Amino acid sequence: MDYFFHNVALGFGVAGTPINLLLAFVGVFMGTIIGVLPGIGPMTGIALLIPLAFSLSMPPTSAIILMAGIYYGAMYGGSTTSILVNTPGESSSVVTCIDGNRMAKNGRAGPALAAAAIASFIAGTFATIMLMLFGPLIAQIALRFGPPEFFALMVAGLTVVTSLAGRSIVKALLATLFGLAIAMVGIDLQSSVPRFTFGNIRFMDGIEFLVVAIGLFAITEVFVNLVEMSKATKVELIKIKGGLMLTREDWKHFWPSCGRGTISGFFVGGVAGAGAAVASFVAYGLEKKVARRRALLGTGIIEGVTAPEAANNAAAGGSLIHLLCLGIPGSGTTAIMLGALIMLGLQPGPMLFTAQPEFVWGLIASMYIGNVMLLVLNLPLVGMWVKLLDIPQYLLTMFIVLFSFMGVFTANNAVEDLFIMIVFGLIGFGFKKADIPAAPVILGMVLGKMMEEKMRQSLIISDGSIAIFFNRPIACFFMILAFASITNPYWKYIPMGFRALSGRGKKAL
Repeated sequence: MDYFFHNVALGFGVAGTPINLLLAFVGVFMGTIIGVLPGIGPMTGIALLIPLAFSLSMPPTSAIILMAGIYYGAMYGGSTTSILVNTPGESSSVVTCIDGNRMAKNGRAGPALAAAAIASFIAGTFATIMLMLFGPLIAQIALRFGPPEFFALMVAGLTVVTSLAGRSIVKALLATLFGLAIAMVGIDLQSSVPRFTFGNIRFMDGIEFLVVAIGLFAITEVFVNLVEMSKATKVELIKIKGGLMLTREDWKHFWPSCGRGTISGFFVGGVAGAGAAVASFVAYGLEKKVARRRALLGTGIIEGVTAPEAANNAAAGGSLIHLLCLGIPGSGTTAIMLGALIMLGLQPGPMLFTAQPEFVWGLIASMYIGNVMLLVLNLPLVGMWVKLLDIPQYLLTMFIVLFSFMGVFTANNAVEDLFIMIVFGLIGFGFKKADIPAAPVILGMVLGKMMEEKMRQSLIISDGSIAIFFNRPIACFFMILAFASITNPYWKYIPMGFRALSGRGKKAL
């Protein structure tokens, strides 16, 4: 217990330094702006700000505090436009539109915004406490993993996240394979033979992660904005009438739905690794089954705002468990964070809690502080966030282009990186049009080299036999989980097949 309190004190000592407090504030402030502005998202926001960490020579702890602030700040900010404009700033805030905007049209925009902010604060704090309590335990278990277990874990992580990262699992798997292919570019670590470099010396060290991330998200967003700018229509903004206070009746329904959303969101985001968007849909579906006023969902009740907002913030905090304890990103956003930390010379994983305690506990303490900052920012400054919606689309697009080009160029001072970034922007635009998710590409790229390394180590141990991934219990469990996550969408057809076969048997008789 003394060890635990010592680490907590260490964390607050690190997070409480003036520079880290400033970075936490900048992170949550920028994250809220990113969440309010439709279309940008935390993945794009973090990708754009990674060069800032390099240009300022930030230590890894300060960089992760900034990125984590952007991550859960965007989860907060997305609810504002969902409620007032019926336009989700974030994919995880889509469900909030259903009841949130209806509440606003019923003249209850204030209570809806307050419920979203308070539920987000409670869920974010809960996720931080769970990370603090169970993170070291998970890390201790992961220390017993060998190369086969780590390879199987990465395969399971890729397939679980991929299977939930789009409407078509085939398209999501293609995106993942594309990301793994990008990770193969460069010098083979075992044989020192160049692979897929096409004779270009620029590709000897592989394709820069930052170039791919900014191209796939920021530049793609620019192309999408350019195409849709001519079709843009003015959205009528609902004015906030009255105060932000919830009534006694609201509070009565707020607490149960907040509790259910927080627990289900943390489980889905932290354990299943499905991300905040899936967590919010699961929480809303749960309310439809167990809420006392479930028949009124969709008409503008507090439960329809509280549950999904609590879920997406709990999932955002929960997904950091994968990142810190296992070194496996639980979502597209944490994949970008993992790539950034590797570029800064830090490898998240089970050794992190013992090798870099100031990093882990500094981040956990900053999450407490950041959640308080977000509550203070979101309740009194709602009117200011709404004003951001008046920024012209062309101006926003120009800023994205400026930061993208500056960030990529300053990373290596290479003009070639700009052309590669534009190519990946065009690829990302094609993905958008074909409804192929881009997040699995980043997951595949970040995990590709580690997966290859662990797979080769495993095959050396087993003298080339793939049975090593199935005759060790933990590795076998993760491989079964990977198989189940890929085949899960097709399980519903199994009963239909049996019925069809039994029907044919009866006809034959």
